[in-house]
Amino acid sequence: MPDYKLMAKQIEALAGVCGDFLPLLSNASAVLNEGIERINWVGFYLIDNGSLLLGPFQGRPACVRIEIGKGVCGTAVREGRLLRVEDVHRFPGHIACDSASRSEIVLPLCSGGRIVGVLDIDSPEKGRFSAEDEEGLSIVVSSIEACADFSRLRL
Repeated sequence: MPDYKLMAKQIEALAGVCGDFLPLLSNASAVLNEGIERINWVGFYLIDNGSLLLGPFQGRPACVRIEIGKGVCGTAVREGRLLRVEDVHRFPGHIACDSASRSEIVLPLCSGGRIVGVLDIDSPEKGRFSAEDEEGLSIVVSSIEACADFSRLRL
């Protein structure tokens, strides 16, 4: 089981160096990629002029822009909630950026009372993510929300 509390502390320490969202999310994606096993993509999509724009990530090339309400990420934003998908091929409207991905977990990021983006993690294993991952990743997202300065985003 990943040590999500340790990862959150590492991200908070990095935020002490620079709280600007771009370097912080870049380092956060690296911390998560190193700390979570059996994943093939981890990163962020950020609200940009009414849709999601690819942000810092670790993994293969990804979709650049996702409309709100489309795919797992866009649906998580539209519904304003965490989504854990056991089999992405059974998710209506799934956007296949990497055909090797089988499961996905997406957590909204908030700042100033509104969603500013999402943390997105994919795995090549069906059913990879658990309730424990949801809980641990929620701690990580809370740390990012508390530390990151998202004021430069074009919401």
